[in-house]
Amino acid sequence: MKNTKWIIVTGGVLSGLGKGVVSASIGRLLVPTYKVVPIKCDGYLNVDPGTMNPVEHGEVFVLDDGGEVDLDFGHYERFLNIGCKSEWNLTSGKIFQSLVEKERRGDFLGKTVQVIPHVTGEIRERFKKIARKAKADVVLIEIGGTVGDIENLWFLEAVRELSADVGPRDIVYVHIGLVPVLDELGQQKTKPIQQSILFMRERGLFPQIIIGRSRDKLTERTKLKIHWLCNVPIQNVISDPYLNHVYELPLVFEEEGLRRVLARQLGLRIPNRLDEWKKLVNRIKNPKNAVTIAICGKYTELADSYISIEEALVHSAAHLNCKVNKKWVETTDIERGKISVEEALKGVHGVIVAGGFGARGAEGKITVIRHAREKKLPFLGLCYGLQLAVVEFARNVCGLKDANSREIDPNTRHPVVDYLPEQIGITHKGGTMRLGGHDVVIRKGTKAYELYGGKTRKRFRHRNEVNPRYIKQIEKAGMVFSGKARGKPIMQVIELKDHPFFMASQFHPELTSTLDKPSKMFHRFVATSLEMSKQSP
Repeated sequence: MKNTKWIIVTGGVLSGLGKGVVSASIGRLLVPTYKVVPIKCDGYLNVDPGTMNPVEHGEVFVLDDGGEVDLDFGHYERFLNIGCKSEWNLTSGKIFQSLVEKERRGDFLGKTVQVIPHVTGEIRERFKKIARKAKADVVLIEIGGTVGDIENLWFLEAVRELSADVGPRDIVYVHIGLVPVLDELGQQKTKPIQQSILFMRERGLFPQIIIGRSRDKLTERTKLKIHWLCNVPIQNVISDPYLNHVYELPLVFEEEGLRRVLARQLGLRIPNRLDEWKKLVNRIKNPKNAVTIAICGKYTELADSYISIEEALVHSAAHLNCKVNKKWVETTDIERGKISVEEALKGVHGVIVAGGFGARGAEGKITVIRHAREKKLPFLGLCYGLQLAVVEFARNVCGLKDANSREIDPNTRHPVVDYLPEQIGITHKGGTMRLGGHDVVIRKGTKAYELYGGKTRKRFRHRNEVNPRYIKQIEKAGMVFSGKARGKPIMQVIELKDHPFFMASQFHPELTSTLDKPSKMFHRFVATSLEMSKQSP
């Protein structure tokens, strides 16, 4: 195996400190000079997050290979401009499942299977296999959760053991901890991070770089205190202040000297390659125009449920030199009559109907779609948003009053959206949807063709499709099916001709959008919404 370098990122004090963004930002300092491969270790016993409620765990990020993985992989792909692999997301459930299967086959030859050496050994072997297979120059390993959680103890032990495998010169441990500020004193307090470092040492781990998450940059006094009490050079104490935009963090790390610290610790030459990134960040921070976009869904109580949509809007806005003001619309409230669609969409210049599953909030989404169609408001539907746009059109334009998705109403007379044939009879929910990257064949003479040409490849996550039996009837009424699956009657893009922008995709364009290269569909949607905003009184 090549002389791969390893960066281990852990977090202490409490969860939610943004280890994923920190890890991605560290990676951004290294690319494109080095090939960086990120690995995320999650302590939960689920094999993957695919069956978790987004409000429970945040967005499920879908990879091209069909993997349903932690949302931090979205940060990795957006910051590093890479395509990640599902095997790079390790969960306790995945590790234990593999070990139990090996034990049942007799692979351990009668030995007692234990956490050490078997669980930790399995984890380490996966680390090294990923590095070899990807031919990585640098492997970034993020340990999910907080040090002290029982769920991540075997991952912490595995990264401790890894040091003996690869040698101390090729591995560096980075620890992120909270540095709170008491309002009464206005002083940064280092005791929580000291306690976190003490726990790391008890586990045999000695971080060489400490990143302090705080309201503002760490003061020299705070850095000096961490330097003395946590036994790291003062230049290895790095600030992670609260920022308005996550894309600023690599630039903050550059100012703090983290690139030079990593170069010294790992024996690498790492040039500064952030010039273009800095230009885009400056555009985000200094927009010339503003536009208001409604994000309509039923998981709005946790913003992380739609984090890729939010970031895709930021990417397009940066290239259009504008700011996107987001307005969250809980479609269940519209459905239950708590708010009218007119009030919910008041002052917005474009509407996104996000993906989802099930009946709750669906009628609210259909009401939003009808409003956008009839009022000529730019509309972008994603996954379930496409299916419900077809339902709305079938009801209110085609005259099929009972039209619905069979997922919502199994007894509907007009199932214009139905289960994919291969989904009928499936009882196991995990990993059984139509997942990952698939080719989309684009029809000439359409808006989709203007964006993508004759073919594109996008990521999917769905069980239902537009019912092929209704396609001709819906097309005759004016809806254009501008993208479909290769060799199959699976409709993947819809649009309307007599509308400023009315498009929906069965795929998720937000999943492949990056700051360097925004989604074409999002870019056109935001650009059209921006034009609408200029026409507003």
